[in-house]
Amino acid sequence: MGPIFEAVLRFFEDDRWNAAQLDGEPVLSMSVAGQNGQWRCVAKSREEQQQFIFYSVCGTPAPEDRRQAVAEFVARANFGIVIGNFELDFNDGEIRYKTSIDLEGVAPAPALIKNLVYANVRMMDRYLPAITQVIEGHASPQAAIASVES
Repeated sequence: MGPIFEAVLRFFEDDRWNAAQLDGEPVLSMSVAGQNGQWRCVAKSREEQQQFIFYSVCGTPAPEDRRQAVAEFVARANFGIVIGNFELDFNDGEIRYKTSIDLEGVAPAPALIKNLVYANVRMMDRYLPAITQVIEGHASPQAAIASVES
């Protein structure tokens, strides 16, 4: 596939993740269970651009009538985050956390991949209960963020 994908695949195998390659693409999919829930993750190498991207995808999409509130939550959560960011797809309500790295001129070392992956998973696990509160209408975006960041 390419050196980035091979390094990513080797990392997940060595770290004992149960990752499956998607349709011969340089993409891996896996399930993650954190302290606050379960979700799907996607690891994608972009060989031509020399990039690696890792996503944690929230298992519950935002319903159409809650997307504005979730968008506010995402904006509030992203303010001040140093590594990665939350994203909301307004078309289908998918919520995900993204971390990525440009590997141009850099070997895709296991430590780089590990730091990027684990920073991502920790953030989704930390914010997942607050996301759920906003999706279900049990908390305002501001209150949900305060519950995580206080």
